[in-house]
Amino acid sequence: MFKVRFTDLGLIEYKAAWDIQQQHFDLISMNKLKNRKESVEKVLVENRLFFCEHPHVYTLGKHGDANNLLLDKKSLDEKEIGFYKINRGGDITYHGPGQIVGYPVFDLDTLFTDIGRFLRFMEEAIILTLAEYDIEGGRIDGLTGVWLDINDPIKARKICAMGMHISRWVTMHGFALNVNSDVDYYQHIIPCGIQDKGVTSMQRELGYSTDISEVKSKLLNHLQQLFNIEWIT
Repeated sequence: MFKVRFTDLGLIEYKAAWDIQQQHFDLISMNKLKNRKESVEKVLVENRLFFCEHPHVYTLGKHGDANNLLLDKKSLDEKEIGFYKINRGGDITYHGPGQIVGYPVFDLDTLFTDIGRFLRFMEEAIILTLAEYDIEGGRIDGLTGVWLDINDPIKARKICAMGMHISRWVTMHGFALNVNSDVDYYQHIIPCGIQDKGVTSMQRELGYSTDISEVKSKLLNHLQQLFNIEWIT
């Protein structure tokens, strides 16, 4: 079993959640180095999974193009939207209320050292969760995240973005599933740097808002099954 401690941080400012992730990422990384150098009993740091929602914010990955943000600082301030350049992969994306943001801080040395498999498992958990609401999600070759209408280049649209930072097989950052998100906020960016694909939410697809707590519960169940997780309390 893969042991993980889960915490729902609720609605939290982006920087505060980033600091929490970084703290646990650093603890795991430092202990891994210590365990390799010293012939003492190994100290294990818990794998963590955080769920949260953020106030309106755009984040730009380390290799992203700043031109994909279509607002200047004055406009961001007027609209009360935050902006952060961060150390994950991927380009620019949006976070906001009504979105499930998941941050796995996992030591893949205690699971499996296969980044591709890790990302596919994360995507699969989203796909299985969407299926419980009769929404057919899937993957598009060469693009991360979960998409709808994957076989129609014109209609294809993203419902869950994904971007990770992985060092020494320790992960941070993660995914953002649009549940009841206001997708109009994506109009101010070129999401993930992809100009010919749209963005959607469960609310838009279903025509009604969904109980986000229920979606979280279903998603946690699928993550537990796929990763063979034992939740630590």
